[in-house]
Amino acid sequence: MTVPLIELRDIYKTREGRDILKRISLRVSRGEVLALIGPTGAGKTTLLRIINLLDRPDGGELLFNGTDTASSDKFRLESRRRMAFVLQKPVVFNSSVYDNIACGLKWRGIDRHQITTRVNDMLEMVGMTDYCKRNARTLSGGEMQRIAVARAVATNPELLLLDEPTANLDPVSAIKIEETLTGIIRQNAVTVIMATHDMAQGQRLAERIGVLADGELVQTGTPGEIFTRPGNRDIAEFVGMENLLEGVIASCEGEMALIDVNGTMIEAVTDCNVGEEVSVGIRPENVTIALSRLSSSARNCLPGTITWAVSSGPLCRVEIDCGFPLVALVTKRSAEEMGLEKGIKVYATFKAVSLHVIRRR
Repeated sequence: MTVPLIELRDIYKTREGRDILKRISLRVSRGEVLALIGPTGAGKTTLLRIINLLDRPDGGELLFNGTDTASSDKFRLESRRRMAFVLQKPVVFNSSVYDNIACGLKWRGIDRHQITTRVNDMLEMVGMTDYCKRNARTLSGGEMQRIAVARAVATNPELLLLDEPTANLDPVSAIKIEETLTGIIRQNAVTVIMATHDMAQGQRLAERIGVLADGELVQTGTPGEIFTRPGNRDIAEFVGMENLLEGVIASCEGEMALIDVNGTMIEAVTDCNVGEEVSVGIRPENVTIALSRLSSSARNCLPGTITWAVSSGPLCRVEIDCGFPLVALVTKRSAEEMGLEKGIKVYATFKAVSLHVIRRR
């Protein structure tokens, strides 16, 4: 078995009698990009600080490249030097942009010529070559964050930790930071663990996602698994699965089940048993709207009335009363062609396999 770069075994942390992290176990492979998502206060920053060896857990083990970081202070220091941490609020020194990026290299005793080459490469990578001599504290928030990223990457870390890297930035600056990070990940093949509450950002940047809730790592998986097959109702709500219906399994035939949702029957694929109470998740983009009943392979085609329709960019969000509220996303062009507006009678169609059934415990 390949040794992971980072391995957490039953890590827990308490503060003032409260559990901040609860028995977190996690393996991160070399070269992997992992996003930790979760609401504010879920424990994301605390976990990053423990991984970066800034804080010590109250229990459990943290292994770096297969060795326990608590084995000796010397190994702990050596491990920290192989990591870099970019904070949510960028920290820059009262000096030039060049000196800000170069500081970590100088502390490591790197040759001056190598420092110049490396800093220039970093300036080009983050698109700030012309800012070389500017005082870093005169820059905008987005520019400071790019400098903080460049300073971290300049040291060639094996592990790059990012704490909400775009949380305090305007949309244009956030896009530039994401573009910078994407370039760094592709060019350097660095291992990245990032914390974010922006689910879309986690999908764009990471190949695996871990969901933290109330100090627990409640689910890990690919972005597709997390966003289309959330492990419980709380995760489903957090990742934006707007259509969450409460129902009861009315009948089963193999893996195909009829679910009673407020008196309306819908079909879904599930291993739940008759009588079980469930939540049914349907992503809005998986709902098709038509003005008449469609002839298709989809097992669910429900009549309903539009209660609200609003456009946002190229898409239109349509709310339908089908005996229960249902949200669909269609293109703005389709909405205009069908004349979708409040009061219009429509049919909402969705496949049984596109539904995600969650047991209610």
